[in-house]
Amino acid sequence: MEKLSSKKKAEIWVIGGSKGGTGKTFIASIIGTYLARKGKKVILVDADLGGANLHSLFGIERPKKSLTNFFETKVPLNELLVETGIENMSLITGDIHSLASDNIIYTQKLKLFRHIKKLNTQYVLIDVGAGTHNNVIDTFLFADKKIAVLVPELLAIENMYHFVKNALFRKLRMALRAYDFKGIAHETWADRETKKIRNLRGLIDYLMGLPDIGDIIQEELSDFKICLILNKIRNKQDIFIGASIKSTFTKYLGISTQYVGFMEYDDSIWRSIRQRQPFMPNQSSSRLTKEIELFTENLLRGKEIRLLKE
Repeated sequence: MEKLSSKKKAEIWVIGGSKGGTGKTFIASIIGTYLARKGKKVILVDADLGGANLHSLFGIERPKKSLTNFFETKVPLNELLVETGIENMSLITGDIHSLASDNIIYTQKLKLFRHIKKLNTQYVLIDVGAGTHNNVIDTFLFADKKIAVLVPELLAIENMYHFVKNALFRKLRMALRAYDFKGIAHETWADRETKKIRNLRGLIDYLMGLPDIGDIIQEELSDFKICLILNKIRNKQDIFIGASIKSTFTKYLGISTQYVGFMEYDDSIWRSIRQRQPFMPNQSSSRLTKEIELFTENLLRGKEIRLLKE
């Protein structure tokens, strides 16, 4: 493959969602595999600090090199790359041996983000852990493409809504703080009953109407877009949950959402994970291959699936 210019910035895709067990790690691995097999140069980063297991999906024993070396001994990220066995794709594991994931301070996090942007590759896919800790949310906000993975279960849907809401609110607060409007979002929300603000979208609409603030919010939130993937679909009704979530995000959060696709539940996926073998779509059913191809191509092209109700 042609050597990439170090001056060209990698495109950052972050795969997240607050609930564990939705298949974020598997989705990250399969998107990376698809891109790599199309000739794209890909680096996977396992940012599930303290619970990293992305390497196991490629049959790799726990790597001796990890982000521990970056944080503690300043080893460059390009020296932490581990081969995945798939051409064009490498991995940086997030296994933190002596640091708790919530002990990564803000300056360390910013340093990591700066160095990730300098990686000599076309795509960096970052798998983040579960929960709504600031390290998880800030990594999600760091992305050029924010990919949310969930399963069609009530708890997962509720957790996803709260995850996206928290990410949007943090983005709003950080943006206002940068322009010396620290605290105004909290203060306005605390007084929401008086101001008749019912939800986060109402808060943003209210702040947009304030002098000197509206243009800031419009500019800073213009790139906040969610790319939604549903995993472990079991019937046709499950497929339409993605469209419902998109409508909910628009109504209550006022954000743009693209429902890029879904993947049905299949035992072959479970077997590949259990056997610690890379999942190769063309070795499984053509149905899975088409679903993976559809949502990854939609991510590449900025498109979404079209649903036709029967």
